[in-house]
Amino acid sequence: MELRVENLTVARGGVPVLEGLAFTLSPGQVLILCGPNGSGKTTLLRTLAGLQPPLVGSVSADPEQITYGAHADGLKATLSVEENLRFWASVHGLSDIAPAVDGFNLRGLLERPSANLSAGQKRRLGLARLLVTGRPIWLLDEPTVSLDAASVTLFADAVRSHVAGGGSALIATHIDLGLQAETLDVGPFKANANRPRSDDQRDAYADFDEAFL
Repeated sequence: MELRVENLTVARGGVPVLEGLAFTLSPGQVLILCGPNGSGKTTLLRTLAGLQPPLVGSVSADPEQITYGAHADGLKATLSVEENLRFWASVHGLSDIAPAVDGFNLRGLLERPSANLSAGQKRRLGLARLLVTGRPIWLLDEPTVSLDAASVTLFADAVRSHVAGGGSALIATHIDLGLQAETLDVGPFKANANRPRSDDQRDAYADFDEAFL
């Protein structure tokens, strides 16, 4: 399962931020999304995940094959670590949480309510949810926030194992994860009001502007 992006323009708060994006994320591939804060990385990931429509262009991928890891950890505070993982596994029709538990060193925390975890522990639990989705395409937004060096290594190992099994990952990050990966810099795709556009692009921009008036 690959994710293909063609002539993509994305907008934040009614304002186009990136345009003309075109790339393919293939099985077995890690693609690092880079660019300064506010450059549109999160907006791009949300669009690829189907959480907002593109302004122009297309995203070709089955949404059921994509999992999106945002800034929030997505935990239920009143549930234990084990209960959180079993809940998310059941949502995706799975039952085995052992790879997630061991992959992110959570076995000693299984009975602890997630509300009582440290920030780094919550992040590890949030990332462990990736391993109970069964979905091959990972879209990850700053996944290593709050992680110490040892936990970053656990995450990088999880990504390596995932792509070795035929999965793929698009990761927005500012740190070197030590992964064999290609890089996509969003800087050259910054939306420019003075850039020449096709008739379809002008029509889409006009329709989008009307929606926000």
